[in-house]
Amino acid sequence: MTEAAYAVKRAHPRFSFFAEAEVTLRDGTGVRAQTAELSSRGCYIDTLEPIPVRTKLRLRICDGTNTCVLHGKVLYIHSGGGFGVFGMGVLFEEMGAEQHSAIEGWLRDLAGRAGKDPRKNSVSQIKG
Repeated sequence: MTEAAYAVKRAHPRFSFFAEAEVTLRDGTGVRAQTAELSSRGCYIDTLEPIPVRTKLRLRICDGTNTCVLHGKVLYIHSGGGFGVFGMGVLFEEMGAEQHSAIEGWLRDLAGRAGKDPRKNSVSQIKG
């Protein structure tokens, strides 16, 4: 399947988004991470330590200007192919107005950078 055909089927478009992140596990363990992709429902992060599927976590994302703290759950994990990096898909759990605002702001900015018509990438369309 081509990348374009796959992207069309997404209910929540993903955008490349590189930002510093920190994961805090329920036991208080902190894990440094970096985001690679962002959507209105979740993100893809890279870490040096694997976090098991279904693990609930607190995720702090900082792009250098704005910071957002969210709660999420690891949906899947990819091994770094021997390079010691693990990629994980994280689903955002309940978000308040502040978190929605931060994510939507980043997505609007990313949609604009991608050269897409902002009217076709309104927040309501990005959400669903």
